[in-house]
Amino acid sequence: MSKLTEIVEQMAKAIVDHPEKVEVKEIEGEKTTVVELKVAPEDLGKVIGKQGRTARAMRTILAAVSRKANKKAVLEILE
Repeated sequence: MSKLTEIVEQMAKAIVDHPEKVEVKEIEGEKTTVVELKVAPEDLGKVIGKQGRTARAMRTILAAVSRKANKKAVLEILE
């Protein structure tokens, strides 16, 4: 498990009601790494937040960590 997936998983588990259902998968591309986050359907609203603020904050943290590793990472929240 890479540092990027670890960070996303920790953030998601801290927010949701069902941390055991949090799944994080990393897809390595040529230039960009996609980090997919899947949570229980009833927790989807918590991860996205009001007007997407929580999701935006998670993406900002992921971007900062990936920049430090000289990579580009994108967070995809799956339903």
